[in-house]
Amino acid sequence: METMENNWILSQQQNRVLTLTLNRPEVRNALSTPCLEQLVKHLERAQEDPNIGAIVITGNPRFFAAGADLKELQQQTVASAITDKRPQVWRRFSQITKPIIGAANGYALGAGFELLLASDMIIAGESARFGLPEITLGLIPGAGGTQRLIRTVGKSLAMQMVLTGEPIDAKQALRVGLVSEVCVDELVLERAQTIAKRIASHAPLAVNAAKAALINGQETHLTEGLKLERQYFVALAGTDDRQEGINAFFEKRSPQFTGR
Repeated sequence: METMENNWILSQQQNRVLTLTLNRPEVRNALSTPCLEQLVKHLERAQEDPNIGAIVITGNPRFFAAGADLKELQQQTVASAITDKRPQVWRRFSQITKPIIGAANGYALGAGFELLLASDMIIAGESARFGLPEITLGLIPGAGGTQRLIRTVGKSLAMQMVLTGEPIDAKQALRVGLVSEVCVDELVLERAQTIAKRIASHAPLAVNAAKAALINGQETHLTEGLKLERQYFVALAGTDDRQEGINAFFEKRSPQFTGR
């Protein structure tokens, strides 16, 4: 298990799957700016590593992440909020092209929930609770929470969650499409890693193109989304992996993708 300074993020690679574990249990994995930066550094390193095909981010069995570091917020002024580097760090997170799966048990609140919303899919334990309680502190979400939540669950529920600050449980999260699966707490990480392993077995260029097409489709209108999808489809026609995948199908064997 590799670590960086302060051990705020634990890193473990198995086959082509990288698992990153939030490791600030004394503050329930609160995402301080240095902790968030460390997480993004791990992601950026994984982005450049051809031996990593998918990434899982998890917390611990009792909580994913409790939110931002309130001690940092307590000292923040209007001037420091304007020059805050966190928006840039979150932007770097969103630029990772490899699939990111959040594996969440217990509470995922505030910035912790925003981290999951910025990921590509969420596997939740039965104990999972998701919320944006910033309103109870005289704040609003500031790392994409309002924008990503309303695009995911719709206006009414997003309004209720943000304006009341009350969380929803795993069952409701599954029902409204916030998470893709719910399983018993003990199997959450294993299930997320299994999905990541399956994704990582596919052609890397196709996986990255599929993720980009889906994200762009969510952020634009249908006509433009269809145009972008076709552009990615055409670009993949010139790859070695596309030919290998088709040949392997007809030859009834497993494809050997090279990322070219």
